[in-house]
Amino acid sequence: MTTKQILYYPNTKLWMAAIKPPMYSVAIMPIWVGTAVAFAETKIFNGVVFSIFVTAAILILAWENISNDVFDSETGIDQNKHHSLVNLTGKKSLVFWLGNLCLGLGLLGILAIAFWQKDPTVIGIILVCCGLGYMYQGPPFRLGYQGLGEILCFFAFGPLGMGAAYYSQTQTWSITNLAASAVVGIATSLILFCSHFHQVKDDIAAGKRSPIVRLGTAKGALVLIWFTASIYPLTLLFVLSGLFPVWTLLSWVSLPFAIKLCRHVQENHNQPEKVSNCKFIAVAVHFWACLLLGVGFMLG
Repeated sequence: MTTKQILYYPNTKLWMAAIKPPMYSVAIMPIWVGTAVAFAETKIFNGVVFSIFVTAAILILAWENISNDVFDSETGIDQNKHHSLVNLTGKKSLVFWLGNLCLGLGLLGILAIAFWQKDPTVIGIILVCCGLGYMYQGPPFRLGYQGLGEILCFFAFGPLGMGAAYYSQTQTWSITNLAASAVVGIATSLILFCSHFHQVKDDIAAGKRSPIVRLGTAKGALVLIWFTASIYPLTLLFVLSGLFPVWTLLSWVSLPFAIKLCRHVQENHNQPEKVSNCKFIAVAVHFWACLLLGVGFMLG
């Protein structure tokens, strides 16, 4: 390997860590499952609306990730985070405006859907989601620093995000979609919960009271087990109640990833270097649970 390759490889890894490609399934899955529920109930599927919505959701999540790097750079919490975009580029203002560009383009897509349907409901819901996203890390709120991030995440990616996706296809509401949004919301919040285990020291230094700072890593690992496990009986309950088709139990295929996640965190909760990858295992839980939940609705 040449010197140039040696220098290039770590930089590439840092940039990939900064961009976080696997995390963008978080933006896609609420749209996928909400659209799948809409199809199951109404046999309506508008591919153009779905495609615009998915693209917009990815851009809006990019804004949130980018702006969070900017806001965290102001508190010093990312001082040791080498893959922060602000730390990588040294240009906070440029990163900030890049994030705003993503937000503007994303909202433009949602606005196009609302304009096409002559109904502002969808853009209204997504603006609320963006507001929650800003309140997570943005001043003066910084609710994530108070340990409220998981609650904001649940509502933004669960009931609100899926409600908007369902409405964009049908211009109506659904109890079944609301029930499904609880599963998606929990699975999404799980990723954020896992992201705290390896950065307890930095969080405490910056005054961030994340759930893991509040609970401690040992109790946090126990909460994680219950948190993760809740996805599966909840889905079964909705199947038994007749809200979900039996095919949605395909989401249980994600159970091996859930077991792997809980075991990994249980064994390494107080070892930052070893536990740092747990959020990517949580992404796998989220991806397969939500993907197959949507497939179950399509088949049902």
